[in-house]
Amino acid sequence: MTRRLLAFVTALACTPAALADGDGDGGAFSFPNEVEASLVRVIVGLRESGLKAAIGEIDSALEKTPNFRLGHLIRGDLLMARAGRPIAFATSVEPSSLAGMNSLQDEARVRLKRYLDAPPPVDSLPGPVLQLAPGQAHVILVDTARSRLFVFENQGGRPAYVTDFYISLGKNGVEKQREGDQKTPIGVYTVVSAKEKLPDFYGTHAFPISYPNDWDKRNGRNGHGIWLHGTPSDTYSRPPFATDGCVVLTNDDLTRLSRFVDVGRTPVVIGTTLDWKDARAWEAERDEFLGAFGQWKADWESLDTNRYLAHYGADFRSDGKDRAAWVAHKRKVGAGKSWVKVGISQVSLFAYPGHAAMMMVTFEQDYRSNNLSNRTQKRQYWARDGNRWRIVQELVVS
Repeated sequence: MTRRLLAFVTALACTPAALADGDGDGGAFSFPNEVEASLVRVIVGLRESGLKAAIGEIDSALEKTPNFRLGHLIRGDLLMARAGRPIAFATSVEPSSLAGMNSLQDEARVRLKRYLDAPPPVDSLPGPVLQLAPGQAHVILVDTARSRLFVFENQGGRPAYVTDFYISLGKNGVEKQREGDQKTPIGVYTVVSAKEKLPDFYGTHAFPISYPNDWDKRNGRNGHGIWLHGTPSDTYSRPPFATDGCVVLTNDDLTRLSRFVDVGRTPVVIGTTLDWKDARAWEAERDEFLGAFGQWKADWESLDTNRYLAHYGADFRSDGKDRAAWVAHKRKVGAGKSWVKVGISQVSLFAYPGHAAMMMVTFEQDYRSNNLSNRTQKRQYWARDGNRWRIVQELVVS
């Protein structure tokens, strides 16, 4: 093996040999599919078994997925390395092939980094997901820094790791602002539909998400058509940043993901870095906010209008009203109440990606008073204002 290829392998394969034996059982070092397992085994096994075994491993992967361009590049490099002339990961290449080769190198590094920088042990929890409603069986988290999509199961409101997949994102990165900027949005969304009869470009099927959401619209973000979808039939996978803003998986991985998608219910959280917390820190953050949320409910039921309105921030907006107009309306309504009871259920809570101190809470509200009763689904956005949480946006979503 030449020095150049050995240097690349050493940089990426400094991880336990046991990594190559992932059994796909959902643990931190398991593989979501056999192709990715083969890729890792090629790199890790080079130091231990040599070129012949690595070539055999990649040949096996390509037999299953002949349109895996990265696999062909690695196979070519292994063959050239055996002849003393590596090309794919050399420090100098022909300019005409540089762009395409760089994108495949990026894919290799991102895929392998997942196993060098694996999720923490099972007692750690994803920071953005603080509570799942009973009706949300799973949640999807997209970690754009890792080019990775994680699936978590709802276990009594807490997220439990299930699996994860390599993904491709917008050509121009993340934080979508406008139509056509070729960026992937950051935020909390929901799978809104499923599409199966599509042009070949989108792969076998697709799951559109609810971009732009209400927070996006408030902040002037526009555009549409952000989907989770697959790849054309002649393409196994795409480079890490290669889409017009959608989140793209291999067709095989998208089929695997479909098992965890419930249209209209499954949340999709897209953030720049997936933050992991130990259980104690995660619970403390959740409970501290839910304390403020519970106090909002109690102050509403108390009929103390000033205490109730103090939960709403100076820049609050609701249904086209600014805070002053909304407060005037609430004082008028409150004047006719002799009692109020507010039932809260089906609570989901997310620390909003891209904001250091903002929460999005969605819940079912059963409102009863002396002159009105109704049941609605509400969503609120809360932001930290000094040492307390205040609502900055509130809307009825159904």
